[in-house]
Amino acid sequence: MINQSIALKLIKIFSTICDRFEKDLKYTCERYSNNNKQDLTDQEIITIYLFAVLEEQRFSIKQIYKYAFDYLLDWLPKLGSYTVFSNRLNKHNAKVSK
Repeated sequence: MINQSIALKLIKIFSTICDRFEKDLKYTCERYSNNNKQDLTDQEIITIYLFAVLEEQRFSIKQIYKYAFDYLLDWLPKLGSYTVFSNRLNKHNAKVSK
């Protein structure tokens, strides 16, 4: 469980990501497969990554996932396995770096 001040930071990052996603990121992250409805949204994946890096100083994907699993599971009950999280995050990183 996270405290209220950290929760407010998480909500602010999520809100910002959702706004940006609707404006332009959704075109970059658009899915063209029959699996376009994921349990964990692209916005949630990006939020977890940014929050863990910026606020918690977690830099490896394994550290980010462990932090999310240990402290954010109440907020993100459909987090899924490390493998799924890592694959989804790596796909976003590949798109951004192009």
